[in-house]
Amino acid sequence: MAMDVRRRTAWAAGIAAAAAALFGLTAPPAHADRPADAGARAVAPAVTVPPGVTAGVAVFDRQTGTFTEQLNADTQFRSASVVKLLIALDAMWTSGVPADRTRLDAMLRSSDDDVASGLWVQDGGSAIVTRMVARLGLTDTAPPPAAYPGTWGYTALSAADTVRIYRYLLDSAPAPVRDLVMGDLRQSTRCGADGFDQRFGIPTVFDRPWAVKQGWSGFGASGDCSDTAATTTTTTGRTAKDAAPAPASVDIDQVALHTTGTVGAGDRSIVAVFTLQPHGTAFGAAYTNLDRLVRTLNVPGGVVRPGSWFGTWGSGVHVRAGTATGSVVLTNLPPGVETLVSCQKQGDTVSVPPYTNDWWAYLPQYGGYMSNIYISSPDNELPGVPVC
Repeated sequence: MAMDVRRRTAWAAGIAAAAAALFGLTAPPAHADRPADAGARAVAPAVTVPPGVTAGVAVFDRQTGTFTEQLNADTQFRSASVVKLLIALDAMWTSGVPADRTRLDAMLRSSDDDVASGLWVQDGGSAIVTRMVARLGLTDTAPPPAAYPGTWGYTALSAADTVRIYRYLLDSAPAPVRDLVMGDLRQSTRCGADGFDQRFGIPTVFDRPWAVKQGWSGFGASGDCSDTAATTTTTTGRTAKDAAPAPASVDIDQVALHTTGTVGAGDRSIVAVFTLQPHGTAFGAAYTNLDRLVRTLNVPGGVVRPGSWFGTWGSGVHVRAGTATGSVVLTNLPPGVETLVSCQKQGDTVSVPPYTNDWWAYLPQYGGYMSNIYISSPDNELPGVPVC
């Protein structure tokens, strides 16, 4: 059953108990607080950095050997989990691909922090970064500050140096090393081992083929993303990545969210986008800011996912395999994130009294559906979105 119009009013805030039982949600905010975002075009005409965001960007077209985007490309950011590329390469530099590659797979596919911390200690800590700087000719990369020798996520890294790392992987690394690392990045799991959603930036904006190594820091101990392919829980790695702020050579106070990797057939483009966002920025808001920036990039060979972008509301909103409330839950959306919708269709009715909605939106980056009731739009059926 559909309503004519869903005006978002404050008195709806207290009626979430029924929805919580069905969807595992926290209480929804007053509907008046939900942004009335309209669907937006997937690509804007020029690079745009959202307000309050500091960004470093480099996009390199391997076919022409030129950069199509550079913005603060040499600026140092704290690497967060992007440094795991260097940890993996160093681990294989002399001994090659290990017979048991399970740990490297977990670190690269699901960003497992415990594996990174174990290899960091095993292989000499900051010496890993020093060795890789010399081996790859990196110019903006530096070990963590002296006060934080064990905090691998505080390694300084730039967008330009990240392009150099991927160019080494693709053009110079021994084939077994290249195949392991790039193969794992092509199999990046929907959720990180610490429960944070990894589908921001490159994998949200572009259709496959892509390969990604993402980075995030400052959002707390764990997220609420669920993914059967990422089952490891982490402890020491979170400490290494998110230690308490103190003076350092790179910013370690603002939240960090980075997307790096390759896009297009034959890994045509290398993309590196680093962002720092104001302290206290929620993960869903940071995710949205990064996606908006990536949508404005000129990425040769990249196929932009078709669809329209909409704001969402609620916490723990499920993305399901189908349009039935009993369909398998694929993951949970980060609270308040903007998401891409490619089509919609009717299914089970969802009720959050006094509102009901039987329309469901298909989210291509997750390969599943969410109820339109949690999308910020005035009508049950989303404007301008085709029927699946």
